[in-house]
Amino acid sequence: QVQLVESGGGLVQPGGSLRLSCAASGISFSITAMGWYRQAPGKQRELVAAISRSGTTSYADSVKGRFTISGDNAKNTVYLQMNSLKPEDTAAYYCNVMGYPPSEYDYWGQGTQVTVSS
Repeated sequence: QVQLVESGGGLVQPGGSLRLSCAASGISFSITAMGWYRQAPGKQRELVAAISRSGTTSYADSVKGRFTISGDNAKNTVYLQMNSLKPEDTAAYYCNVMGYPPSEYDYWGQGTQVTVSS
């Protein structure tokens, strides 16, 4: 059974930093990509950043230059370093793991809350 365990969320002041971690266990397929999504109250879930197994990264325009995604393939773990946080970054952040085909291998974590407020 695939499990994604997220950690690192919390309350931080504007301009501060947080580092999210997501460890995947029970993986019996080849992972093609891992990523982070977020969902703020009343809004749709959106992609924040993703990293392929080969290390190719992509970011939402709103976080480029502030967030960095990285991964440890040996540990099936993905990280999201978030710097210069803004109040609009406040959301529940969800870890996602995909294999091929994604219609069959698409797993989500429970989410971790990030709140940016003074």
